[in-house]
Amino acid sequence: MNTEQVGAATADNSIPIEAWNTILFEKFTRFKWVMTTGLSSHSDEFFRQHPYPTGARVLDIGCGWGDTAQLIGKQVGPGGNVVGIDCAANFIDAASADAKAAGATNVSFATADVQTDDLKGPYDFAFSRFGTMFFNMPVPALRNIKNALRPGGELAMIVWRKREDNAWIHDAEMLVRKLVPVVSHDETSQVHCGPGPFSMAGADMVSDMLRIAGFERANFQRFDSDICVGKTIDDAVAFAMAIGPAGEIIRLAGDEGLRRKDQVIAALGKTFAPHLRADGVWLPSSSWFVTAKRPGH
Repeated sequence: MNTEQVGAATADNSIPIEAWNTILFEKFTRFKWVMTTGLSSHSDEFFRQHPYPTGARVLDIGCGWGDTAQLIGKQVGPGGNVVGIDCAANFIDAASADAKAAGATNVSFATADVQTDDLKGPYDFAFSRFGTMFFNMPVPALRNIKNALRPGGELAMIVWRKREDNAWIHDAEMLVRKLVPVVSHDETSQVHCGPGPFSMAGADMVSDMLRIAGFERANFQRFDSDICVGKTIDDAVAFAMAIGPAGEIIRLAGDEGLRRKDQVIAALGKTFAPHLRADGVWLPSSSWFVTAKRPGH
């Protein structure tokens, strides 16, 4: 497998960056609780198993609102340093404000395209929770991360495993596909997020990406956890309608998606009803904890 096969077709990130800075930022902010607390069991477990050492310098990739950067900042302590980066300036502005309000003086943020920009290394570690799956060209981006690490530095990525093991998003997607005509990104001029959330689900493919990018000793650990996608059925339906493949199908379908919206809402409500608990709607999810080293000491 060569670089072209494991990379995407184009190096132009302007469309995904516009999407993350506009429509996706607005949607994700609306469901910030789900995207942070609701999904946090994966990062909480990773940090429990792999706490960052005191004094370390850590890069947080695709940091969003900066919640994981702040958690890492507490681990590395005042002698350490965390830099959170995201391609969307709106996320960086929000993350900077939250960190300032929290008094997180060892955490800073910057807008950057991981594929092309100087990441201001060297870092001891690089981390990403559900951010690297959206790389437009993953191999150049991973190579840039590798170059920003010190020799022997470690990259850790939390990425979703296959769709079928992620009912929290897959069940809604399959239902919407039955009800709404699917329009591909190539058939529309609307902005979109780039590669989808399952682009790094295959361990063999990601191993190849990491190897071509110059990493070694790639390791994959599966982690399964029920996650909360809403405090009520209505919350869960609204989340599915707005975010993820289900929401993308409806949005890209345009007028036809809008025409079938009420039908989709009713069907999603029935799909989520069996998963309602006293504390919210919980569905299965599955991720990989991926780690790899830059060669050297």
